[in-house]
Amino acid sequence: MSHMTAVGIRELKNNLSQYVRRIEKGEKFAITAHGRVVAELGPAGRGRRRKATSRYEELVAAGVIRPALEEGDPIPDDGMRICLPAGTVQELIDWGRGED
Repeated sequence: MSHMTAVGIRELKNNLSQYVRRIEKGEKFAITAHGRVVAELGPAGRGRRRKATSRYEELVAAGVIRPALEEGDPIPDDGMRICLPAGTVQELIDWGRGED
């Protein structure tokens, strides 16, 4: 991880052009407010942000869904598969509850 120089908001605001030139040269800054880091400022990511490769990644990036808290496939690796009858979601819920 590259080194970041801490800079206060007032200092950044008062000398913004100077800091932008330094950022263009590749420097990174940790922006602080009352001694607490609130943001990081650095060169624009050339190729850093990769395009979402799946619908799942698009939904996560859009904030529609959150990624799983744990890694791994929820379906067991022992070959066991869940077999549900065909039907609508409501029919499947009723079937699961024993409400045919």
